[in-house]
Amino acid sequence: MTSNFHFSLERQSDRARAGRFTTPHGDLETPLFAPVGTQASVKAITPAQLNELGASLVLANTYHLYLRPGDELIAEMGGLHEFMQWPQPLLTDSGGFQVYSLAARREVDADGVNFRSHLDGSAHRFTPEKVMRIQENVGADIIMVLDECAEPQDRTYNEQALVRTHAWARRCLDAKSRSDQALFGIVQGGIFTDLRKQSAEFIGSLGFHGNAIGGLSVGESKEDMYRILDVVDTILPADKPRYLMGVGTPEDLVECIRRGVDLFDCVLPTRMGRNNAVFLRSGERLNLKNAEFMKDQQPIDEDCRCYSCLTFTRAYLRHLIQSKEMLAATLLSIHNLHTLIQLTQDLRAAILRDEFEDFVNQLGIKESPLEQNARIE
Repeated sequence: MTSNFHFSLERQSDRARAGRFTTPHGDLETPLFAPVGTQASVKAITPAQLNELGASLVLANTYHLYLRPGDELIAEMGGLHEFMQWPQPLLTDSGGFQVYSLAARREVDADGVNFRSHLDGSAHRFTPEKVMRIQENVGADIIMVLDECAEPQDRTYNEQALVRTHAWARRCLDAKSRSDQALFGIVQGGIFTDLRKQSAEFIGSLGFHGNAIGGLSVGESKEDMYRILDVVDTILPADKPRYLMGVGTPEDLVECIRRGVDLFDCVLPTRMGRNNAVFLRSGERLNLKNAEFMKDQQPIDEDCRCYSCLTFTRAYLRHLIQSKEMLAATLLSIHNLHTLIQLTQDLRAAILRDEFEDFVNQLGIKESPLEQNARIE
């Protein structure tokens, strides 16, 4: 596959990797966390604020943009970078997970999937070729194959879905026509070690620009998620970036980077911000609506250097929440995004020093319940 893209592995600290992925809209220094702009907008955050936060990659979603405003309109507007005024790299998810989440509204066959819009009930069909055409119209730097995400514990369904996912991966490769877009394959297989091995070997052999691990953070335990990452880490090509879809808590970033993952995205930071919650770098969660913060003059996190923490007290933020001021969602989301972006940058620096485990031990990150279904909002 000819390419305008290049991935270089700069350093490893045990299995944790620091790399650089070159794209037409700039280099991505990995590991990194990408904010999610599902409908070409990171909720409550402007592109200028994203830039100030140090975001280097933003994710948007094919399913949502296809339904509204339409991929052809986006193409007419000059592509998604121009449309949403984000000059740095963009990634689009193929919509496979969103179709999976519409269980009552979809029918899957060997050729593709029929589904009904969650907006108006209208009927639509995705095939690998159509998903490639939509993503080429949208114009993201990194695009994804159409895959089938299955219930993680259902062995029979995962076996069937894997056949379709692998066939669709080949068809996406054949249908792709733009050389300025990197196409990533997606490994599936639920919680089943043998299926994941089979999928990682097959997807890894096709020569994609990068490889994603899908079908995690959809109901399985943390132990199962980490076990599956242990499996695919030893199989996927070391010279290609690895993207774990829909995972983004401080503790999971640490554990998954420890297992060789390079790229992450998740709606959780902004979803929490719109629901009065923040997490600290330690992984601890705070609900700032609670009365205990009424007179609290501390910032959200004394060790954080984000705009929200440098400027406002917990008491003021609680006041905004109680008053239902829109600014609350923005300030809390700024903090949550900064926490994850800065954490991955600091973990990268520790890998480059070959001090990953020492740095993680100093963080003292606490375990929290796995956040499920954090890939659509």
